[in-house]
Amino acid sequence: MASSHPNGNGSHSQLFPIPQESGSMAMGHMRDNMPPPDVDDLGSGVVGLLLTSLSWLLVILTLPFSLFFCFKVVQEYERAVIFRLGRLQSGGSRGIFFVLPCIESYTKVDLRTSCFDVPPQEVLTKDSVTVSVDAVVYYRVSNAIISIANVANAHQSTRLLAQTTLRNILGTKNLHELLSEREGISNAIQGSLDIATEAWGIKVERVEIKDVRLPVQLQRAMAAEAEAAREARAKVIAAEGEQKASRALKEASDVISESPAALQLRYLQTLNTISAEKNSTIVFPLPIDLIQGFMKGMRRD
Repeated sequence: MASSHPNGNGSHSQLFPIPQESGSMAMGHMRDNMPPPDVDDLGSGVVGLLLTSLSWLLVILTLPFSLFFCFKVVQEYERAVIFRLGRLQSGGSRGIFFVLPCIESYTKVDLRTSCFDVPPQEVLTKDSVTVSVDAVVYYRVSNAIISIANVANAHQSTRLLAQTTLRNILGTKNLHELLSEREGISNAIQGSLDIATEAWGIKVERVEIKDVRLPVQLQRAMAAEAEAAREARAKVIAAEGEQKASRALKEASDVISESPAALQLRYLQTLNTISAEKNSTIVFPLPIDLIQGFMKGMRRD
């Protein structure tokens, strides 16, 4: 029959009867499925203390040669993440520090700002135009411990994430937005990357879009459109100039027609202008009325 007994935390669990003929098999199955014993941190347990004592003994026996291998130095812009028996010991060491042989290992993390080029990405914009976009990303390690303990390769992961983020964000923009709003798009990519890489101990400081390459056919179409727009503006400007010139000529002709002497003065001024240019041939315009008078006199003779 079923019975109950208190477990480790004071609660009771229900046990069901096991048939006698399969008792040995059931007990063996229970032993196989039992979880492993809860072992505390080896670094603070008996085995950890034993290994640490042996490591110190090895250091003492090999003095002073062991000092050359146990003392390590990292630069001011670096941090050393130290592990003892697989457990994290320190993540902020800089300068000189001591490492026990055989049981401790360390990894240096550079905290300086680094940059990498995002390879050209073929992006389909919101208005179905295929463009090739490349960018540059500036980042640094903000937390040395997290960058080692939480991700296998923080730098490679950041590079791959930058490529996918670039494609995802540019896919929501039109072509004219991509060409005219680069700064806003760069800020959006930087914010998205910074949020995603915070769990990796990475701080994305800046993202810049380097170049946007359009297809050759699209470039030719845009160039032809721009040229046609320029020609249209040039024709409008030329027509406006002709209109203004015709008005000025009309006003001048009205002024000259009021005084016959003004026409003669204009004629003399034109001759003076022609002679100043050192021309070998000068054409004198003669009034038609004067020529007609000579022709009538010759007919009478």
